[in-house]
Amino acid sequence: MFVGDSFTVGSGPVRTWETYATETARRLGWQPVVAGAGGTGFVNQGRVGRTFEQSYVAELAWRPAPDLLVISGGHNDRRWTGPTVRQAAARLVWSVKAHWPDTRIVMIGPIWMDGAPRQAYVVRDALAEVAGRERVTFLDPLKQRWTSGGRAAVLLPDGVHPTAAGHVRLAQWLVSALRATPVPS
Repeated sequence: MFVGDSFTVGSGPVRTWETYATETARRLGWQPVVAGAGGTGFVNQGRVGRTFEQSYVAELAWRPAPDLLVISGGHNDRRWTGPTVRQAAARLVWSVKAHWPDTRIVMIGPIWMDGAPRQAYVVRDALAEVAGRERVTFLDPLKQRWTSGGRAAVLLPDGVHPTAAGHVRLAQWLVSALRATPVPS
């Protein structure tokens, strides 16, 4: 299962079944369940009026426990302080662990296809701290160079969201990272 923002659920011409989340699932032979909404985050409620934790409760928690839950985001939390993001992320992880104690969790930090602002790194660091403390695998997309080969290939005209090809690149990265990184239980 995946819970996240517009990068996870799709935006613009990229539909949910074309995102990096579903492409990752296809490549790994998984049956994906994708939850969340554009504009949301660990703290930010977006236009839908709910955080990742609220999306988890509404869309996922009532389902049978998955083998793996990928929590992906933080892009929309850049206006919040590190401690606020840390607290919200920890609450979500605690909620998942209490409800699904045998489910492995992977947390993906904020995705910025090009030119992340300084505050994105504050959010990334807060999430990495939570992941380390809670024994959750943390993957950092800010370390990647997504636009090598040209911005137009990976970025929609809004300059923020990935194209279908950008989602494929994200999926390739995530599949490789999941295969290379032991996921703590």
